[in-house]
Order: sequence, then C-alpha cells, then structure tokens
Amino acid sequence: MPVRTIRTALTALTGTVVAAAVATTAFVTPAAADAPSAGTGHDGTRQAIEAAVRAGVPGVVAQAQDRHGTWTGTAGVADRRTGRERQAADRYRVGSITKTFVATVLLQLQAEDRIDLDDTVEQWLPGLVRGNGHDGRDITVRQLLNHTSGIYSYTNDPGFVQDVFGEGFFKHRYDTWTPKQLVGLAMTHKPDFQPGTSWNYSNTNYTVAGMVIEKVTGRPYGSEIERRVLRPLGLRATSVPGTDARMPKPSGRAYSKLTDDPAATKIHDVTELNPSAAGAAGEMISNSSDLQRFYRALLRGKLLPKQELKEMTTTVAVSDELPGFRYGLGLMRQKLSCGKEVWGHGGGIHGSSSEALATRDASHTLAMNLNGDWAGDSQAVVEAEFCRK
Repeated sequence: MPVRTIRTALTALTGTVVAAAVATTAFVTPAAADAPSAGTGHDGTRQAIEAAVRAGVPGVVAQAQDRHGTWTGTAGVADRRTGRERQAADRYRVGSITKTFVATVLLQLQAEDRIDLDDTVEQWLPGLVRGNGHDGRDITVRQLLNHTSGIYSYTNDPGFVQDVFGEGFFKHRYDTWTPKQLVGLAMTHKPDFQPGTSWNYSNTNYTVAGMVIEKVTGRPYGSEIERRVLRPLGLRATSVPGTDARMPKPSGRAYSKLTDDPAATKIHDVTELNPSAAGAAGEMISNSSDLQRFYRALLRGKLLPKQELKEMTTTVAVSDELPGFRYGLGLMRQKLSCGKEVWGHGGGIHGSSSEALATRDASHTLAMNLNGDWAGDSQAVVEAEFCRK
C-alpha cells in the first residue's frame, strides 16, 4: 500500500486505507490493550494497535464483534496533556465513513421512487456542475456515488489545502464553507476524466450528493441521515455536526503535524474545527459501537431493500495498483491477504483516522480510530483482526 501522508490523509478526507507510518517518533508509552470482554484470539489485533502507538500515534481504540461477543482494545492516550487513556466509548470524527450514510439515504430515496440514481446531476441541480469541462448533464447520481464522475476534488485545490490543512489551519479552523462554495472551487479546475471512463476519489462527488438529497427531500442531508438511519437504529453516539466545532463527550483529543514533511516534529491539537469543510464528504462523528451497528444493519438488509443493497454492493475497479480493492456506492470492498473479503469504508480528517469494516454477512465487524494523522498502520489492524485463525 502507498505510504499515508498528511496530504492523502487529510485532503482526501478518505482514509480508504491507512498505510505504513511516515513518522516513527513515539510520544507516549503504549498501554496494554483492554482484556477482551468476550471471546479470545485477538492477540494479533492488540499487537497491531500497540505497534501504531510505537510508530507515533498518540492513541488507538479498536472494537470487534463476532460470534464470540465483543472485544475492545486500546493503546496510548486520548489526551497527551492529561494522560487520559482511550476508552471504548470515545467518540471521534469519522471522515469519509460519512459517505456510506449519504449513499444509504440516496438509495432509500430511489427505493421510494423519488429519484433514480441514473438521473443526471443537471436534472436535480441545474447549472451547478459546469465549468472547465465539467458538465452535470453528462454525470449521473450513480457516478457521484461510485466516483466515476470525473469531477475534480476540491480538497486537492492548492489554496484550500494551505488554508484548511496546512499553515492556515489556525486562522481558518472556524470558517464555514457552504456546499456551493466547495463545488464552485472544484469547478475552477479541469475534470479528472470524462464521466464513466475511469475512477478517481473525489470529495466533490459527495458534496454534490448531499445537495441532491436536500433538493429531493427539502431537508438538509444531515437531517435525513438522522431521521432515516440514526434514530431508527438508536445510534446515539453518532451525529452530523454541521458547523459545530466542538466534540461531544466522551471523546479525546485529535492531533496533527499539519504538514507532509516526514521530518516535522511539532504536534498540534486540532480537535476543535468547523467540519463544514468536509460536509457530506466527511463531517460525521461516531464511536466504534455505533459504526459496527450501522454496517451490520446495512449489510443485513435492514436499511435497504434487496435491489438497492445489490446496487450498493455492485463495484467498480479502483486501480490496477490496488487489485484487491473495489468501490460500490459509498461502500468499499477489499480482499485481504488471507483471502477474506470485507466491506465498509475508511475516513481521515484532521487528527483522526478511522476504519469501519464487516464481512459480507456482517457476522464479524471492526471499527477503530487513531487520534493522529501522520503515522500508524490501520491496515495491519484490519488484517490481524479478520485474518486471525
């Protein structure tokens, strides 16, 4: 896997995969992982989260559920100043895991005959996706959800990167960005390719998708997620914060070096921020228990009819360099080294790298978070958990 840098971790807001660490300076002594509350056999997972802390991540929390019950492991600290350890109930920013929630709502709307995913973006948002070769008349809602639209990702814009993820963070951390502003920023660039001819991860796709939800329902996308997913499933630790910069309790702190320079040593507390810069592409907050409950319900057909779930799990190739990975509608499938397949999504945003994955039958799930964005190998945790004997 490619080395995860601050640029890929943050400007992509994806966390599609957290790869090898780019820094190895340890700032805390790894704590022993919690004893399993049920079942055994998680030694490899425990060792992987401890290794992430030794690589430089302040703290890690991971939780898995299988036929033996629930296991939680923690290492390192949630707060470097107080030394408070990470806890199973900690809430954290989940970044692009938000995308699965957004796609779920749009598929529900299709099941209700309120939209067809093969409608063009232009039908719902006339004139929005236009400029420098972009044309919403040629892009479908489905292409937004599986990243085959070719729309440029606003998080790659150099000025945005500087202001939001770089040295300008402390000046701009409380700024509010509207979806229209973010799409407009993307339109100042040329598209990555013609719609439907390739694949490239673009956060603008989901910004537009959130706007489509609002146009169809008359309500903000976050309100629809709350009404259709969070409340029915009882996901009380999960929220769509909008412009609220605060983190709900219990939660730890989030840390970043705000640079892709591997030689950088200064660590910044980036916990408070206005998440509108991520919006429908990655603003949500959750915890490990809620994330697992969501993916279990989704993959077991409790949120979508059979036809819509089939469409969600119909995938396209991501890259020749990553043959084990394929992308559906807000849902990624990956084949692990042991041959097992898992479904879910990753998410990266300032100071927070997360993964939420499940087997296709949802009998085995994992959700985890690293509270630093410059180091740590979450893929090693995934492999250790799902490939254990």
